[in-house]
Amino acid sequence: MTVTGIITALIVGIIVGALGRLVVPGRQHMSILLTMVVGIIAALLGTVLANAIGISTDTPGVDWGELLVQVLLAAVGVALVAGFSGRGRRAL
Repeated sequence: MTVTGIITALIVGIIVGALGRLVVPGRQHMSILLTMVVGIIAALLGTVLANAIGISTDTPGVDWGELLVQVLLAAVGVALVAGFSGRGRRAL
């Protein structure tokens, strides 16, 4: 993987994190940095999962199937992180 590939993966991860946060209903009490981290992890896991289930990632342009998997994983990640962080604040 080249430096350009890593930078592209980070940018896609940030966008996926933002889209995942938009998909989850309600207000999430988490920082933008945490959203970006969740998005980056979801983008990486989404690529692996898309390859595993047979969604082609070698298409020219945007691979909509892979992007959908990434956004769904980001939404799940945002919901989980927001749920855990929300419970910790209420307990105090």
